[in-house]
Amino acid sequence: GNPVSSLVCTRVFLVPLLRALLGQQARDERPIQASAGVALEANGPRQHYMRATTTAGAAGLAVVTPVRSQDSSLLAPLAQADCLLVRPPHAPAAAPGALVPILPLDF
Repeated sequence: GNPVSSLVCTRVFLVPLLRALLGQQARDERPIQASAGVALEANGPRQHYMRATTTAGAAGLAVVTPVRSQDSSLLAPLAQADCLLVRPPHAPAAAPGALVPILPLDF
């Protein structure tokens, strides 16, 4: 597969499995909420994991901005990302400031 698919599958499936197999304390692996830093287009029928970066926002809420290119074969945007912005199937467009789910790339 391509590098982005490999990373997404690692973060969503493999990291929680490895933590459990290593006997590490269970972590809540669900996405956390962040504030959209830019307008986001409506999503299609599949869940989309966009590479993104976060910055500190007001009241401790992270502000998330997708990296410029979402081409799944490119490594540079993947290296820039510190989280995955999760766009559920058929998610409506989101205005800047809207709450959106993210998965930190903290492994």
